[in-house]
Amino acid sequence: MLSLLTEHPLFCAFILILLDLGLWRLISSHGSEWKLLVRVLIFAVFSLLLFNEGLNPMEPAPWADNVPLHLAATGLQIGWWLFGARTLTVLIGAVMMQRVGHTGRLLQDLLGAVIFLIAIIAALAYVLDLPVKGVLATSGALAIIVGLALQSTLSDVFSGIVLNTTKPYQLDDWISIDGTEGRVTDIDWRATRLQTSQGSMAVIPNSLAAKAKIINFSRPSNMFGVSVSVQVSPNARPHSVIDALERAMQGCRQLLDTPAPSVALKSSGSSGAEYEISGFVASMSEKRLVRNQLFDLAYRHLQASGVNLLSSNEGDAPTHSSRPRALLDSSPIFSTLRQEEKDTFSQNMVLQTFRAGEVILAGGEVSDHLFIVESGVVSVTLKRNGTPFESGRMGPGEVIGEAGILADTSLPADFTAKTFCALYRIEKSYLKPCLDARHDINDAMTALFDYRLHKAQSLTEEAPVVAPKRGFLQWLRSRA
Repeated sequence: MLSLLTEHPLFCAFILILLDLGLWRLISSHGSEWKLLVRVLIFAVFSLLLFNEGLNPMEPAPWADNVPLHLAATGLQIGWWLFGARTLTVLIGAVMMQRVGHTGRLLQDLLGAVIFLIAIIAALAYVLDLPVKGVLATSGALAIIVGLALQSTLSDVFSGIVLNTTKPYQLDDWISIDGTEGRVTDIDWRATRLQTSQGSMAVIPNSLAAKAKIINFSRPSNMFGVSVSVQVSPNARPHSVIDALERAMQGCRQLLDTPAPSVALKSSGSSGAEYEISGFVASMSEKRLVRNQLFDLAYRHLQASGVNLLSSNEGDAPTHSSRPRALLDSSPIFSTLRQEEKDTFSQNMVLQTFRAGEVILAGGEVSDHLFIVESGVVSVTLKRNGTPFESGRMGPGEVIGEAGILADTSLPADFTAKTFCALYRIEKSYLKPCLDARHDINDAMTALFDYRLHKAQSLTEEAPVVAPKRGFLQWLRSRA
């Protein structure tokens, strides 16, 4: 091996370059530290071979009389400058990746380009012994021509530098650039790439992003704004509308308590009044679900307050039926009743009110009546390992107490009024014959009971205990 190094040093230097390229491809990205160490060692051995052979990269090759050898030596000297530039670029990139992460990749690429440019100019000056001033003058004129031809591209590059320096957004942030909303997946020297909520990829040039209005939904972290607008008749009393929408807010558990959600009048005119519910959720994935849920709750609570959403046939509204009858029409369980059956049914419904914090039906209590929520928010509380937790909230149109009606049993949940609540009560003695006669209503109520029982069991199951890891390090910590 030593004889090969001494007899054919130039050939060995060429083999080292190929070895470096091969190992750089073979070693996986997980072994980045090994890749960096291997590259530095190969460059050190490569430099040692050249200098021992008398090939100083700061001077032209010494064998001008032997053309093949002179060309080979010149190529290796130029290769030394490029090899050194690449090694230095990789070292700087590794340091920057630890300091600033992926956000500094654009600066790393530009710095690498500058290093390679310096290495090429040095190789032209020292190895090829060319007049650098002439080369710089020619390259300067060429740079002006190229710069004029690539104005938009250069604008993207420098805008990318500004974006990476000011950092209005980072990777994995949810942002909106000039109306285009999505998650940042990549920021390179030319453009910012967003993955939209529809799953498509939006590519926005950095020059456009630097000038556009940017909204970053990920800052502050773990807090994403959500809002829903509703339009109602201008004849509806604002106090009634705001009170109903505030109950709709309290019916949505995903809304964060801090900052508190709010209701505001956005606009009002002869054609209608627009109100907005606004709040915050903990994750971007909840925004669509919460927005849909808020709109449904707003509709139900407004309807419970006698306020309907604005529509094109507002002036041709039908005659108002009684509230018990309207509840039966909107209920998914009792909506299949015939009109005369609903009229009779509504006459056997008794209104009962509960103050905020008052228990409507305690866990374990067998109910001899069925409640239909007319207005307000009902909180459902379960216990896990003896600790109570809120498992859900209920609003207008939902029923309570079906377990006692169907099976003379109970659910392990406490139903408590979170706000002032009005509920219509139907006695079991009246409801039971109806369920025996109408199997569709009985089946719908049985499906609801089975769903609630299964959900209560799944939510109150004890989480499996994870066995603590045992090993030498844990043993040392316990002994410390």
